[in-house]
Amino acid sequence: MHITLRQLEIFVSVLKSGSTTQASSALSLSQSAVSAALADLEGQLNASLFDRVGKRLVVNENGRLLYPKALILLEQAQEVEQLFDKHSGALRIGASTTIGNYMLPEILAHYRQDFPHTPLELIVGNSRDVIQAATDFRVDLGLIEGPCHSPDLISRPWLSDELVVFAAAGHPLTKGSISIEDLANAPWILRETGSGTRDVLEHSLMSHLPKARPILELGNSEAIKHAVRHGIGISCLSRRVVEEQLASGSLVELTIPFAPLKRTLYLIYHRQKHISASLRRFLTYCDFSTEVLNEIQRPE
Repeated sequence: MHITLRQLEIFVSVLKSGSTTQASSALSLSQSAVSAALADLEGQLNASLFDRVGKRLVVNENGRLLYPKALILLEQAQEVEQLFDKHSGALRIGASTTIGNYMLPEILAHYRQDFPHTPLELIVGNSRDVIQAATDFRVDLGLIEGPCHSPDLISRPWLSDELVVFAAAGHPLTKGSISIEDLANAPWILRETGSGTRDVLEHSLMSHLPKARPILELGNSEAIKHAVRHGIGISCLSRRVVEEQLASGSLVELTIPFAPLKRTLYLIYHRQKHISASLRRFLTYCDFSTEVLNEIQRPE
């Protein structure tokens, strides 16, 4: 068997683009060269990797089985090429909204100070989006706001986070003690379904308030803060998100008749993902414990 890295690179490019035409453009090759390399690869494997649907190539079960292994080989080959260049190693990080907007910027700033030339891509979405991106190998790793139960992904605990319930300054609920009934009858503004914050609230706070109903769902924490500040309703977000507004007094933390709302933030990555040297290096900037870092470096 004489499978080449170039053939694997072409296979991955065709899978991502869905056609030999787009793959040839991305790789600066002729379409005939791409088609020939793909056909040669399938011949050596004695298996088709794509189903032909019109003019498009749709990856089949054989291709899905090969894809993560091809990525690992290509990434390891890239590591060999970059072995003596400590500034190399592109990174693709996925992060849920709270982490991507309020926690990662400081981490990335410190990382960029030491490795200013490392290509770095950050994709921000809700936790469900990040889980899907990690499943599809569109990101090297993800940082999300709750547990992940996908059998394809490995999940490791990262940091603890506290959620706070808050209202606008002058809101009636800021005037005295708050009962469960007060919270149940209040107009709530919540994050959208699929966000880590929303999942935690539904399994903790809202389980005590079965009659509570959100009057507004927003996919952006900044929008929620502004809506609350203008008196539309109350909400609950990470303390990290509202700490500046709580300090200035434009928002007021409400003392709720429950235990503090705590959650764990998690790192996720695909079970078949190769943890490269550049990824391990980045993780040292994220305050993971030595135990977790050792677990990440051990193959499953």
